[in-house]
Amino acid sequence: MQREDRIGSAPDTPDRTPARVVLASAARLLEAAGLPTPRVDAELLAAHVLGVTRGRLALLDDLGRADRDELDELVARRAAGTPLQHLTGVAYFRHLELTVGPGVFVPRPETELLVDAGRALLSRPDPLVVDLCAGSGALGLAMANETPTARVVLVEHDPAALRYLRANARARQAAGDPPVRVVDADVTTDPLLPELAGTVDLVLTNPPYVPAGTPLPPDVAGADPDRALYGGADGLAVIRPLIRQAARLLRPGGALVLEHDDTHGTAVPRLLVAAGYADVADHRDLAGRDRYSTARCPSAGWKTAPS
Repeated sequence: MQREDRIGSAPDTPDRTPARVVLASAARLLEAAGLPTPRVDAELLAAHVLGVTRGRLALLDDLGRADRDELDELVARRAAGTPLQHLTGVAYFRHLELTVGPGVFVPRPETELLVDAGRALLSRPDPLVVDLCAGSGALGLAMANETPTARVVLVEHDPAALRYLRANARARQAAGDPPVRVVDADVTTDPLLPELAGTVDLVLTNPPYVPAGTPLPPDVAGADPDRALYGGADGLAVIRPLIRQAARLLRPGGALVLEHDDTHGTAVPRLLVAAGYADVADHRDLAGRDRYSTARCPSAGWKTAPS
């Protein structure tokens, strides 16, 4: 019997339990574990187990023992701190459904703001966009999805992350999005994309930026890979060379959108100004925290040579 057959069916054996009872119990366990969205997590895990959308759970009358056992296991792992996205294998970002799992950074909702900022800074109908430290591909693939005329290059070096990035790039092309170019390269090492020097319209990046030793929530620490989280003692170890690399890639008037730690609202703009960028500004996320900076390559050339 296919899973869809259970939608709307009535309990017919003692082994079946009303869905509302199962979901309520799961949500209570997750709430007791201190998770911020226990009901949402319970519903998403149940939808994953049943192979239906979350919206269709309202049509479900009951769950059989096998499904309850599978859900119980996932709820226990979620309560213990396993990221929800690692349990379902899916992260939602903008209009995309991305494959994620152990070994790749799970994109966060606040990073979606960088896509809006980047698109607002584009001035050409067919821009060249580069996503540095691409991870799962969230930023670059969202740009390709929402700006189909863009040429998008995604740069990642970690082997585990690259596997997810390439899989997501293939999946998005199969879904009808424009093809993108995936490059295996270290963003801190020269030369980076020498063939694109001085031609890029937009650089987007969500690099490792958490200062070493910063306490992190349990579902972040030990779940997302350290190499995607920590940016040295002050959190700027990757950001400093990345600012230099972006300067070499950008054409005059091209723009950089760079996510940073909420303690970097002053430090990152200072680095950008010192490197010669123009129109430097810092921006807050929806929670009011300093989250990302934007800047442009001066049309008249760099005021100081980026180093």
